[in-house]
Amino acid sequence: MVKECHEQAGQQEGPAEGTVRIRLDLAYQGAEFSGWARQPGRRTVQGEIESALRIVTRSEETYDLTVAGRTDAGVHARGQVAHVDLPVELWAAHGEKLLRRLAGRLPGDVRIYSLTEAPAGFDARFAAIWRRYAYRVADHPGGVDPLLRGHVLWHDRPLDIDRMNEAAELLLGEHDFAAYCKKREGATTIRTLLDLYWERVPADSHTAGVAGSLAVATVRADAFCHNMVRALVGAMLLVGDGHRPVEFPGQVLAGGVRNSAVNVIRPYGLTLEEVGYPADDQLAERNRAARRMRTLPGQSPVG
Repeated sequence: MVKECHEQAGQQEGPAEGTVRIRLDLAYQGAEFSGWARQPGRRTVQGEIESALRIVTRSEETYDLTVAGRTDAGVHARGQVAHVDLPVELWAAHGEKLLRRLAGRLPGDVRIYSLTEAPAGFDARFAAIWRRYAYRVADHPGGVDPLLRGHVLWHDRPLDIDRMNEAAELLLGEHDFAAYCKKREGATTIRTLLDLYWERVPADSHTAGVAGSLAVATVRADAFCHNMVRALVGAMLLVGDGHRPVEFPGQVLAGGVRNSAVNVIRPYGLTLEEVGYPADDQLAERNRAARRMRTLPGQSPVG
């Protein structure tokens, strides 16, 4: 599940006095995590990083992370971005060695590749202008290459990529994606879908002749609501295997309510690939704009 659409008005827009904002670029294998967000009694990505940061800096305090896209259990990331506000003195004392120390402390299924001082106006979540996900599906009749099984969904019928791309074009642009989202109180489901397309790629350079090719969906939007990517992909798989007409995903969107025929498919085929940000001199304005509740023409703001 993808959890990017929790609007939080009134959050502080920059680091507090005496602190410095640090950008983290990171990746993780989601199979053994109960998602990104810290949860009591559960292993989460946020919890592992915050714990490691506290230990390697010998801090009594836990420094909270803010992330670009809150992924749920089983979802992977290799282009995730987060930030943390650290005391100036702590960063001065540990900054040069912090990346290597975290690499030695963190478990193997989460890696931080970069720690840098963020420019003014940067917020990992609110300054982002888009997130790009990939969903990988194998439709070979023999199943998924065992070496890829943790990242690829098996679909037991052949998929017609051209039909799925026709369906995808009907979903692009700014819409209320309520039909593809799990509704949250006080949160809008209006999103701008920038890219949605399918392509065939080799399953693996060494086994392509055996395992066939993968059908890979690229999905890019300014933000995503809870379940949105997995529900969109689920609707298009019904088109690709011939169960539904090309118009079906667009009809579901226009209906504005969840359709029982559309499955929210399994999380392990989903990977957050990249997060986009504007130029440094535009970060502050984007940060402010993203905190405002959006409506479509003729709609009233939620709440």
